[in-house]
Amino acid sequence: MGRKVNVIGVGMVPFAKPGQSEDYNVMAAKAIKTALADGGVEFGEVEQAVAGYVFGDSTCGQRAVYDVGLTGIPVYNVNNNCSTGSSALMLAKQLVEGGIVECALAVGFEQMQKGALGAGWDDRPNPLGQHVNVMNEAQGFTSAPPAAQMFGGAGREYRWKYGAKRETFAKVNAKARQHAAKNPYALFRDLLTVEEILASPEVFDPLTRYQCCPPTCGAAAAIVCSDDFAKKKGISNPVYIAGQTMRTDYGTSFGDSMIKMVGFDMAKNAAQAVYEESGIGPEDVDVVELHDCFTTNEVLTYEALGLCGEGEAERFIEDGDNTYGGKFVTNPSGGLLSKGHPLGATGLAQCTELVWHLRGQAEDRQVEGARVALQHNLGLGGAAVVTMYRRD
Repeated sequence: MGRKVNVIGVGMVPFAKPGQSEDYNVMAAKAIKTALADGGVEFGEVEQAVAGYVFGDSTCGQRAVYDVGLTGIPVYNVNNNCSTGSSALMLAKQLVEGGIVECALAVGFEQMQKGALGAGWDDRPNPLGQHVNVMNEAQGFTSAPPAAQMFGGAGREYRWKYGAKRETFAKVNAKARQHAAKNPYALFRDLLTVEEILASPEVFDPLTRYQCCPPTCGAAAAIVCSDDFAKKKGISNPVYIAGQTMRTDYGTSFGDSMIKMVGFDMAKNAAQAVYEESGIGPEDVDVVELHDCFTTNEVLTYEALGLCGEGEAERFIEDGDNTYGGKFVTNPSGGLLSKGHPLGATGLAQCTELVWHLRGQAEDRQVEGARVALQHNLGLGGAAVVTMYRRD
């Protein structure tokens, strides 16, 4: 264990549909400036920066940071698929934790194009080739978007294993829309009923269009620092990272289970490591931001994080234990389904939302009395980052 790492500044921009956003460097610079102002930090005090994005040319991170200041600091560019934002945060945290710097910046951004995600190169091995092989063996390959086939197939396996109803997955997005309605940063803020969600066009059974996160543009940033730096800034009782870890794929990811192929074991093992590191169990958590790229993955992640037992997610949802008044408030932001999913920004947007709750600054969606927050950010290929935040 190294030094304690505090999150003293956060910021993000409202998410937008592809073609309706500002350029990536403009969005990122706004998020960085907001995070700096939030922490009372001058850019010249930032010693190193980590920038996360998936779609863009080399050194987009420098282009974004340069719009804030030209101080010659190291800027590292990170691409870890959909867990890119929290991977950037983890690297910035390690810089402070290891005593290399007193203050670091993590920024994530994405300027996405319309349509489902696809491979960017066809003249070299696909990094998801092993995952596709598992899917081909389990269910074949159709013309549906590949990610929807993967997470939809995991949802099918869950239904067959535990007898869950299709309506159970739809209820996840109905909840997401209710939460997003109170979030001015969210892309989709209109309420949807379970019936409307199920009636939307089928993408890949059991997923309908409203159960798949949209391509999104946006940016978010965080300033992390040591205790000494926070004290120098006059910040008392800041939010801090009580535990954080990343896990990549295990051999079980490439067996005969679609559930395990989409990251269940990565998430489960990462969560267990964070609980052990922080000394905080899932029963102590007040608010959760988890990776709901599809409704099926939110259901799986409840169990992977230990919010409920395996096979108990349907009852967990029906009892309202995933929302206000229940055991946990999951994705008060609206999550990826409703807030949006700009890949490089997602993990840092989750961080921003949770810091706001722990400070009591989440306005109409505030989880009252929140002191402990849990974050889960998943990227196929693969990487799962789980983070525990606390404010004493």
